[in-house]
Amino acid sequence: MARILSIDYGQKRTGIAVSDPLRLTANGLETVPTHRLIAYLQEYTAREQVDTFVLGFPSQPDGSPSSNQERVRQIATALQRRFPNIRLVLYDERFTSVLAHRAMIDGGLHRKARQDKALVDKISATILLQDYMEHLRLNPQ
Repeated sequence: MARILSIDYGQKRTGIAVSDPLRLTANGLETVPTHRLIAYLQEYTAREQVDTFVLGFPSQPDGSPSSNQERVRQIATALQRRFPNIRLVLYDERFTSVLAHRAMIDGGLHRKARQDKALVDKISATILLQDYMEHLRLNPQ
């Protein structure tokens, strides 16, 4: 079975997580400089079978559009053009950064480690993917 790959898109860095082939667990994969995202995804999909990209879609806590939505829509268009055979899902990413920080605290990471923005981005992508896979389990298509 093909993997699902999630993308926590940021202006400077982008967190990436991927499912195992059976789609049971989400694992943090990498944090890449955003300007290298497309190249990284091309390299990864050349060696691993991926059939779905889950792109975090930012909204305000009340559900209204965030200032970053346009930037995410632009990368979504670029991903669809570059990877036409990979399904793209825009998925609500509200609170993933908050949950990532909470997971780091609960995991016992020291303050300095919690300030590592690349780690936060990778954990956010993992939380996004785990939530999406749980949504699929609860809402079979």
